[in-house]
Amino acid sequence: MVAQLKAGRQGLLALMLISLVDAFYIPGWSIRSYKEAEHVPLLVNKVYSDNTELQYAYYDLPFVCPPTGQFAAAGGMLSGKHIPLNLGEVLRGDRIQASDIELAMAKDKPCTLLCTRNLSSADLKRARQLVRDDYVVEWIVDNLPGATNFISSDKSQKYYAAGFKLGYSEPSPRGRLQQYIYNHHTIVIRHRRATGGAGERGEHIVVGFEVYPSSVAPDAARQPDGCPADLNALGDGFPLHKYANVSEQLPSSARHNLVEMIEFEGTLQIPYTYAVYFREDNNIEWARRWDLYFVNQDEGVGIHWLAIINSVIICAMLTGMVFIIFAKTIYSDIKTYNDAMNESGKLRTKAKSYSGTSTPRDKLGLLGPSTEADVNDFGDSDVVDEGLEDASGWKRLHGDVFRTPKFGFLLAPLVGSGTQFLFMAVGLVSLSALGLLNPTFRGGFISVGIGLFIFAGLFAGYFSSRVFRSFDGKDFRKNAMVTALLFPGLCFGLVFVLNLFVWAQASSTAIPFGTLLAIVFLWLCIQVPLVYTGAYYGFEKARAWEHPIKVTAIPRQVPAQLWYMKPLQSVLLAGLIPFAVVFIELTFVFQSVWQDKTAFYYTFGFTAVVFALLIVTVAEVTVVTIYVHLCTENYNWWWRSFFIGGGSALWVFAYSMWYFTFKLHITGIVSSMLFIMYSFMACCVYGLLTGTVGFLTAYAFVRRIYSAIKID
Repeated sequence: MVAQLKAGRQGLLALMLISLVDAFYIPGWSIRSYKEAEHVPLLVNKVYSDNTELQYAYYDLPFVCPPTGQFAAAGGMLSGKHIPLNLGEVLRGDRIQASDIELAMAKDKPCTLLCTRNLSSADLKRARQLVRDDYVVEWIVDNLPGATNFISSDKSQKYYAAGFKLGYSEPSPRGRLQQYIYNHHTIVIRHRRATGGAGERGEHIVVGFEVYPSSVAPDAARQPDGCPADLNALGDGFPLHKYANVSEQLPSSARHNLVEMIEFEGTLQIPYTYAVYFREDNNIEWARRWDLYFVNQDEGVGIHWLAIINSVIICAMLTGMVFIIFAKTIYSDIKTYNDAMNESGKLRTKAKSYSGTSTPRDKLGLLGPSTEADVNDFGDSDVVDEGLEDASGWKRLHGDVFRTPKFGFLLAPLVGSGTQFLFMAVGLVSLSALGLLNPTFRGGFISVGIGLFIFAGLFAGYFSSRVFRSFDGKDFRKNAMVTALLFPGLCFGLVFVLNLFVWAQASSTAIPFGTLLAIVFLWLCIQVPLVYTGAYYGFEKARAWEHPIKVTAIPRQVPAQLWYMKPLQSVLLAGLIPFAVVFIELTFVFQSVWQDKTAFYYTFGFTAVVFALLIVTVAEVTVVTIYVHLCTENYNWWWRSFFIGGGSALWVFAYSMWYFTFKLHITGIVSSMLFIMYSFMACCVYGLLTGTVGFLTAYAFVRRIYSAIKID
């Protein structure tokens, strides 16, 4: 019975996960098998480059073979029509369509003419530009990206790099780069017999997809059907240039110079051909077929472990400092003060000496009538000051430490947004570490992240309203609206403006207008009500966070601070420690996202560990820094704790700019804008997340230490 219930839960979970995807299965949960000679769809997606952030749909390129729909009835595929995509795929620039390349399971096709394209001068110029920028093509078979095959440096094993290049560039004899197009593709499908009943029926599964592009020269010998006569004699490649005829009477050197200078204003015909070979490979298990895409990244595992050790050492040192603060300094101070309070009655005597009709405001240089509340508040402050003459300075702030901060109506929504991003980040890292979110789930990381962010609106409203209430806020509805609209609205506006520039480039990186409307619907019609619901519960139903000490009417003067205790300096110094924790892991993330797009980032287990250490480090750094601020009698800790927690975001952004300047080779104004603005938004999200962790930790720390001292 228990086994049946367990199997039922697993099946329900599988159905829930599969329902999230429109076009593809979740690898590990579903296997697609093919009968012999059954059509295997080959999908084309987009072209992308490490040198630019602009992607383009493959069939939007003017120099490739467009779909004709000849396989419309084969395998239920609508050739040439867009495949249904999930939200994450659309946002990452995917534009997947079915191609006219014919793949029949286990049936080789030595060579087939796909089409012949007539290219104008503008089309040639476009092709040369993309080849010059090292654009890579993404084809897909059975959810496997077409791979370029490589051999490791020690020649012990092979590995894959996703995609293959459009063409290549070579210098001409005069030193100028000349671009060549790949117009023949050799496709190798590796397969093996399926297991279970499908295998008994003779069905096969795909375990590898390799593409070997070639450039066949215009003057290469061809068969009547247009295919190269000999694939081992392809000539010098197909140049993306069309030149005027030069008189054969001229010397060869003069002819060459004219060819380099004069281009013909006409059309150029490019024949595209392909060959298909199926190879049975029983050495690759279906569940391990993605491993070859990760082999070349295994060398970085040792560096990941160094990053973990580095982070653990930093976190352990901070933990020791926090332990000393709590166990030695604070505990000792509180015990000494409370013992003194119990043994002497001078505090009450001091308080009674100020009772009367007026408050000695002249000591503070203030004028005006006094009230009874002023008398009591001022008396309490002097009582503690008298009793704490020999104690550390943090206890002198009992009447000011919980004073409502300036612009608290903005701090509360920022904390709410930070908890929203924290929940989203924890969910994404956890699901990725468990293997549910991986490169095989195309667009899954973004889709699930958006879903988690919208659902986390409940937490955003709850924490925002509770912080808002602790600031003596009254209208939680207005606070909820600010929480739901402020930061998401700023991000949406920035993305919309960037999208206008990308639209002008006709890039698939641009978010379609319909997708923008869907995002607005999810934001305003789902997320905003969830934020309001959480805010209502946090403000009306949940118990308020009580402060252990009342605030005095007259704020005390903050003494002059040392240079490293000033706002900017303290934020930068404190933020450097969490940045040191994530720095090594950050280099891998940057390399995968910005520098080597053909590689997949997959070490989410290391990421989860570093993320947990980051949260602990941010919390401990904030506690130590705020304690030092309180000891210097600076009670302005509310905003300071938020900025100290998020201070490492400044270092991450600075590192992003350094990486952009010295590591990347991004060209073009639009691509540079995309990198800078997306890096800025990512650092803002990171800063909100870590700032919220710092604020909530500091809030709990301050409430805890001030609830331990006795104030009569």
